[in-house]
Amino acid sequence: MKVILKADIKGMGKAGDIVNAADGYARNYLLPRGLAIEASTGAVAELKSKEAAAKHRAEVEKQAAIEAGAKLKDAKIKVTSRGGENGKLFGSVTAAEIAEAIKEQTGVVADKRKITLGADIKTFGEYTVEVKLHPEVSVSLTVVVEPKA
Repeated sequence: MKVILKADIKGMGKAGDIVNAADGYARNYLLPRGLAIEASTGAVAELKSKEAAAKHRAEVEKQAAIEAGAKLKDAKIKVTSRGGENGKLFGSVTAAEIAEAIKEQTGVVADKRKITLGADIKTFGEYTVEVKLHPEVSVSLTVVVEPKA
């Protein structure tokens, strides 16, 4: 019996796969537990449309990330922090502060967990950070740490 898997099943396949299962296994285990549905023409057509929609959504997200990357490519993000007279900061500049500064200065929303700092930012100056906007799109930008007035 052909079934469409709704969950990953070890030895059979991943969710969304169309597989052949033994009739008894399908009727007595997979279907009652909601792990699969029978592969009728309507169910197969629905699966294909969901796959097409997911592919389109992924393409739109990638394009948006590329556009956001173009905005950030040559941007210098300014972050102000309190520090001592010798150029050292009281604490350090975090990825969360950089993400907030990116949002305020460029309008691009960057996830703080996707910002890679080369090293801890504990002094005033310029630093290069890597921002991952999409699994296939990442941008290097310059962060300028200045003293708070």
